Amino acid sequence: MPTRLGSGRRVLAASFCDQARDRCLFVEDFPMKYIGIKRTAIALLLSLPGTHLTAQTGNAPTLPSQPPNLLLLVHQQFRFGSESAREKYEIEITKASKQLNVPNQWIDLQSITGTPEALFFDPLDSFEQLDYASAAWGRINALHPELARWQEEIRELETSERTAIAVRRSDLSYRAGFIDLSKARYMRVLEIRLLPGREEEFVEAFKTLRAAYEKIKADTPWVVYQVNVGMPSPAFLAFVPMRALRQNDDLLAWRGPLRDAEGEAGAERMQQIARAAYQSTESNLYAIRPEMSHVFKEFADGDPGFWSPAASTDPQSSGNEPANLAAPRSGAEAQHYQ
Repeated sequence: MPTRLGSGRRVLAASFCDQARDRCLFVEDFPMKYIGIKRTAIALLLSLPGTHLTAQTGNAPTLPSQPPNLLLLVHQQFRFGSESAREKYEIEITKASKQLNVPNQWIDLQSITGTPEALFFDPLDSFEQLDYASAAWGRINALHPELARWQEEIRELETSERTAIAVRRSDLSYRAGFIDLSKARYMRVLEIRLLPGREEEFVEAFKTLRAAYEKIKADTPWVVYQVNVGMPSPAFLAFVPMRALRQNDDLLAWRGPLRDAEGEAGAERMQQIARAAYQSTESNLYAIRPEMSHVFKEFADGDPGFWSPAASTDPQSSGNEPANLAAPRSGAEAQHYQ
């Protein structure tokens, strides 16, 4: 089952929706992992038609902390009052995963706004990597049943779960190459659902928005993903990784300059597209929970104090110390992870 960064509702981070004018100027926020439940979700997704598409940016691997080609996103909601129990199991899984050299990363997001939930943000380069990780987790769980048990304990606390895979759209993003996810503490996520056949208008609107951001030289980048499977189509997600919540003040302050940069005709066209093409939009904020996230060393090295805090600061474990899972393995057993 995936490990999430907190609770959250959609994915992306920075939407400027001017409700008075029924106009959406931007999109928002961001997170995950595949274990137990998630492995089941992966198997289902890989069996669906259309899942062999590749990211529109190509197959070139991204830098460790840049937005990935693909995102596996898992939204989870839990029974009221069960958060401390969920955190205990998620922390155990994360601690064990760091010692077992698991094949994938996930970032756990906890919702600050909207319905209380956890959102797992799993970066991937391709569907092939997803397939490999799913198979590898089957072997890991067989060798370490404690992991599977903890995953099932978490699942017992769930009231709902939704999994989706989204493809990066660099052509609709703003300075995505400057995003360093290792420095993010919060994620603003905007979910946009379109009416059927309206994708071209959405693309037009976001290219106009991106050009306006360039004109005012805004220093908060964002990245857009198009949902491939797991949600009603067409749907897009915009993520705005943030180092501090005060960056939301910048987004509010830029509304006027952005309108000026678009020009009167451009602003009117944006409003027209929002009214005609958008079925719904929802923007939410999430907080990143490093203690329930698993990232590779190359990613964590971007901010080791945040992603790899001293062991002495870790919460007490529940009794089944994950250190036991990392006992020396035979050469044959170690090959299961290669």
